[in-house]
Amino acid sequence: MRLERFDQVRPSQTEDVYEQLRAALLGWRYLPDQKLKIGELCVDFRGNLGAVREALSRLRAEGLVVSESYKGFYVAPVSPSDLISLTRARIEIERLCLTSSLVNGDLEWEGRLVALLHQLTRHSPVDPTAETVENWSRLHTAFHDALVSACDNPWLLRMHRMLHEQSERYRQLALKLNAELEEPSRRRIVRDTEAEHRELLEAALARDTSLMSELIATHLLRTEKHLLAQLQIGGLDSAATEEPSSQTG
Repeated sequence: MRLERFDQVRPSQTEDVYEQLRAALLGWRYLPDQKLKIGELCVDFRGNLGAVREALSRLRAEGLVVSESYKGFYVAPVSPSDLISLTRARIEIERLCLTSSLVNGDLEWEGRLVALLHQLTRHSPVDPTAETVENWSRLHTAFHDALVSACDNPWLLRMHRMLHEQSERYRQLALKLNAELEEPSRRRIVRDTEAEHRELLEAALARDTSLMSELIATHLLRTEKHLLAQLQIGGLDSAATEEPSSQTG
């Protein structure tokens, strides 16, 4: 029987390593700028060298990993200036996707939005635990994905997904930093996200693209403001930042 070479890549193994490592990066198992040692990743994710290298290359293309010649791979850094640039880009792409989605959405699309908002509201974590926050995060992503799902431009949707996941990195990092603080120092979020999401739904059902553009910008900028504050508390605010404006574009 022919033995498989250690560095030979099986498609299923490559995909498994990629998905696991990607989830670990988004969940901040590895910290910003941390060196990713290929040998250790092979052990952690039970993959061979070829599978790990290919996964790292794909993640570099997605902006979750960076590399330096002769130095290897590192977790992508975070900074206030990067978060601000990310939010500005996300607002513009969200507006384009939402405008198309509001024009093309059908009754099934409307029903899906109503159902997801109902679930999101019912799962709002009154007493946050890892499980309740994870459930809410999953439904939150599903709701925002559904809002743009009727967009007829696949390139815009790809950019939307990539920008959303980069934003999710910052949100997950904020949760991690907050959880590591002593109870008196933890930041409490004073924000009615339920009302914000309800306003987004109402604008979608009314097919009001102008109002939707204003609401999504305000929604994302409020998130940015909270995350910038959390980065400051966590000591990750080395870059100079400007006060985010309430409107863009």
